[in-house]
Amino acid sequence: MKNLRKSSGFTLIEIMVVIVILGVLGAMVVPSVLGRTGEARMKAAVVDLRAIETALDMYRMDNFVYPSSDQGLEALVVKPSGFPEPKNWNEPYLKKAPKDPWGYEYQYISPGSSGPYDLFSLGADGKPGGEGEAADIFVADL
Repeated sequence: MKNLRKSSGFTLIEIMVVIVILGVLGAMVVPSVLGRTGEARMKAAVVDLRAIETALDMYRMDNFVYPSSDQGLEALVVKPSGFPEPKNWNEPYLKKAPKDPWGYEYQYISPGSSGPYDLFSLGADGKPGGEGEAADIFVADL
């Protein structure tokens, strides 16, 4: 009788073929995923700006005015002092002072250049102007 052995498992060649295939797929997928990080941060900034805009509108409904530039966006987190005094401030409008996806503070100026306030992110470089991911994102342009 012949001694037949049933083999189970993969050969070294089969494992190497799978590794090569995974490497090729990874080389095609990873750059496209990493290339979208900036785009995802820009979209997150837009969502944040909309949420801050809503909180500012709620603040105004309660207090009849928007916070001043001196009071800033911190007025949405803790009751501000100074002028204009928020007479009906009764709750935090945001849980914490917001930062953009690049770690910079959102910019708030009241009164604004074309409305009651200007609200914007300076983008990835944290400086005015710029292009692409470094471009400023204004809530008025959304």
